Amino acid sequence: MASRSRSALTLLGLMLAGPALAHDFWIEPSSFRPSPGERVAVRLRVGENLKGDPVPRNPGRIELFAAVGPAGEAEVTGVEGVDPAGWISPAGPGLHWLVFDSNHASLEQTGPKFDAYLGEEGLERIRELRTGQGPVKEIYSRCAKSLIRVGDGSTGYDRELGLELELIPERDPYSLKPGEALPVRLLYRGKPLDGALVVGIASPDAKVSARTAGGRAALVLDRSGLWLIKAVHMIPAPEGSGAEWESLWASLTFELPAP
Repeated sequence: MASRSRSALTLLGLMLAGPALAHDFWIEPSSFRPSPGERVAVRLRVGENLKGDPVPRNPGRIELFAAVGPAGEAEVTGVEGVDPAGWISPAGPGLHWLVFDSNHASLEQTGPKFDAYLGEEGLERIRELRTGQGPVKEIYSRCAKSLIRVGDGSTGYDRELGLELELIPERDPYSLKPGEALPVRLLYRGKPLDGALVVGIASPDAKVSARTAGGRAALVLDRSGLWLIKAVHMIPAPEGSGAEWESLWASLTFELPAP
């Protein structure tokens, strides 16, 4: 029991450590194509290149953890400190969104490490605005979504869920074939975000990216299987936060069907 507790604390610490240790955060359900009524484990992952560690449920970080489908919205319930972070049993057919929205956590890192991370995430504009090379304190939050298809149904893929930073597909990913493009919108506080880097990852050696124009980007997805689409936006931190910068991390996962 003590060993399990130490393991959970380590994973919770990794989640809180944020961008310096592991950039990406995503939802990975046990099934992207469940049958109506099937119990689905809703796992949270943190890592890079779709290689992630489990993130146990931490109520102190949750602003919203829900499933949104044709019948409405329901809370994703679970047990504190446990992986998977939650469970759902979608009753009706159709496209269902799993959504996780976190509150803020903070991180401090050296100037050179911060600049390197800005370059990795396409945030060169922030690097140009920065002054000084001392330690940098940042606050950050996560806006993660996952689209699952229960039985039949193809409506609701472009539904806006009101996250502060949100990726929205403009085609149903479950209707795509490998080699086709997935157009996406990126909204910041409900408005199109220009110039942001949107990255699609299927494996460490399968990545595509594009910058948004008019809040839109298109990614050609060359293979079937799990895809993670992600974007990061950074702004000056609010006064009184004790930080210099605030970052918002959006992610979207789904499973591209095999031909």
